[in-house]
Amino acid sequence: MTSRNIPPDAGIRIPAEEVRAFVANIFLQVGMTPERSAELADYLVRSDLRCVFSHGTSQAIGYARLMRDGKVNPDPRLRVTEDSPSVTTIDGDGGMGYFACREAMQITIRKALTTGTAAATTTNHHHFGAAGTWSRLALEHDCIGLAVSSHRFFPNPESTVAGAVSGGPLSIAIPAGEQPPFVFDAGHFEQLYTEEIYLESPQRFFKALGINAAVTILGGLLAGIYRPEVQTTRWEPNQGSFIAVFDISRFMPVDQFRAEMDRYIGDVRKMKLLPQTEVTMLPGGLEYLWEQENERLGIPVSDLHRERLEETAKEFAIESPFGPYENSRFDSSASPSS
Repeated sequence: MTSRNIPPDAGIRIPAEEVRAFVANIFLQVGMTPERSAELADYLVRSDLRCVFSHGTSQAIGYARLMRDGKVNPDPRLRVTEDSPSVTTIDGDGGMGYFACREAMQITIRKALTTGTAAATTTNHHHFGAAGTWSRLALEHDCIGLAVSSHRFFPNPESTVAGAVSGGPLSIAIPAGEQPPFVFDAGHFEQLYTEEIYLESPQRFFKALGINAAVTILGGLLAGIYRPEVQTTRWEPNQGSFIAVFDISRFMPVDQFRAEMDRYIGDVRKMKLLPQTEVTMLPGGLEYLWEQENERLGIPVSDLHRERLEETAKEFAIESPFGPYENSRFDSSASPSS
């Protein structure tokens, strides 16, 4: 729908709870339980609140079609296949990766608070959404979170090494005190190492290639989804993930670390602006501010976003929630917000 993860210039604002109920209703139509429908809708709305629209409710129609068409299990039975003091592996039973990763992250946080560090892999599932959804769960426990994912991928021998990786996401979340937490959440690193970039700067090419190779290895190979054998499941799972959690208190007092983060982020925010920017922020800062604003005012839904979701409502024969909020229309290009 859109890959511009910034607030739209024009559209309407919808309360988050209305969007959650609407999206959950979509998933109910394809066999999800009420509990899981609400959970998955909540994850997508959280991304919209942060203006990460590429991984928000725009994904709902694709997910629902996959479940309707029998490619993704709407009611997976998760299974822990490895359980040691600091490591967990979870089989997602052909369902959406959100459920396996939620379970894995909850277990990993508990283990990290006991052992200091812990990690997990998940396998045999579909998309796990925005990587930052999972890394950020560690923040409320005074921990650092890391999450990567890869889809099933085999290098094409007819391609150059520029096609050697899967393009999966990487997220690292680090708490602060009064300042917004640091949340790096990005994917599609393959755009940074095209053959054209190689000709311009081989060093830049191989640095970017190395980042995505590490993501492919951790989120794919280590998660067990690189194996070429034919799947025996009726579903079509194609993704895995690797997550890790680090308890800050094992390295230094949490209050001291938060104060240092606040000092660092505060110093960064005093630096000069880049061209065509309005604020100086580290990754995650703007999304943090947008989330606070959108929780208060409602999710900004662009005309295209609304159009596609209304098409989804028709496809799954459910009611659209947008009509009553026409009076919340905004157009920042005509009337800049304060």
